[in-house]
Amino acid sequence: MKTRVGVIGLGKMGTAIALRLSGQDYAVEAWTRSGVNEVWAQETGVRGHETLAALVANVDVILLSLSDDAAVTSVLEVLIGLDISKRLIVDCSTVNPAVLTSYASRFHGAGAQVLDAPISGWPMMVSKGKCGIYIGGDESDVTRFKPIAEALSDRIVHAGSLGQGMMAKIVNNMMLASYWQSLREALQVGQSGGLSVEKMLEILINSPAANGVLALKAPVIKGAQTPPSFTVSGIVADLTMFNEVSRDAGIDTPTLRAALNNFANHEKTGAGEADFVSMIAAALTNADTETDGVL
Repeated sequence: MKTRVGVIGLGKMGTAIALRLSGQDYAVEAWTRSGVNEVWAQETGVRGHETLAALVANVDVILLSLSDDAAVTSVLEVLIGLDISKRLIVDCSTVNPAVLTSYASRFHGAGAQVLDAPISGWPMMVSKGKCGIYIGGDESDVTRFKPIAEALSDRIVHAGSLGQGMMAKIVNNMMLASYWQSLREALQVGQSGGLSVEKMLEILINSPAANGVLALKAPVIKGAQTPPSFTVSGIVADLTMFNEVSRDAGIDTPTLRAALNNFANHEKTGAGEADFVSMIAAALTNADTETDGVL
C-alpha cells in the first residue's frame, strides 16, 4: 500500500503536486483555506477535508505548498497542536528557511519528522514529473520521502540539513533572476544600436548565452500573450524573500536588487498575473516607465 499523502495548499503549484501524485496512484488528500471544491475533488480523486485535523488524521506524509512565510507559519501553528506523531511534514513552499527551522525542535518533540523540499520549476513541469526538488533534512527522513519525490521530480538533490534545501533553491533562483536581468539589459543595448529583438534572440538562442528555457520564452519576450508559466507577482514575492535572506546574511546583492526593482516596477503597471518575462518585453517597448535602479 502506497503512503497516504496530504497536500496543504491548492494554488497552482499545490494543485499540480496533488494531481501528479494522484496520477501516480497515491491516495491524495487535501486541505486549503478556501475549501476544496467538491466537484473538482470528485473529478480528480483527491479527497478534500474541511479541517487540518481531519487531513492529519488520514495521512502519513504532509506536503505544504503555500504562498508565503505568514501562510506557512499559520499552518505550522495549527499542526503543532494536533497529533502529528509519526507524520513526515515536508514544506515545498518557497519561503525563508528560518520559518521551518524555527519549528523543528517542537515538531521533533511531538514525534514528527520534518523536511524542506522546495520545488524548482513551474507547475506544468511538476505535472510532467520534470521539476527539481532540493531537500534539506536528516538522511532517514529523506529516504522516507524519496518515493514521493521521485513521483514528482527527475532531479532530486539532498542539499544538506534542514533549511538547506531552501537555501539551494535561493542560490539557483538568484542565478536565474540575474540571467533575466542581464538579458533585459543586453537586449536594450542591442536595440539602441539598431538590432531587432528577433535577430538578437536568434543569436542568443544558438549561442552559449542561452539558458534552458530562453527559446521557450522568446515569444513572450517578443510580445506574445501566452498563459504564464510563472507570474510577475510570483517572482517579485520570491525575489523579495531572497533579498531579505541575503540582507540578513550581510551580503550585498546589487544584481538581485536590480532584478527585483525591475520586476516590481513591472508589477505596478498591472502586470502581476502576466508571465514573468513580460518584464523584458515591456522594457523593450518602453511600457515600463519607472527608472531602473536598485532597492
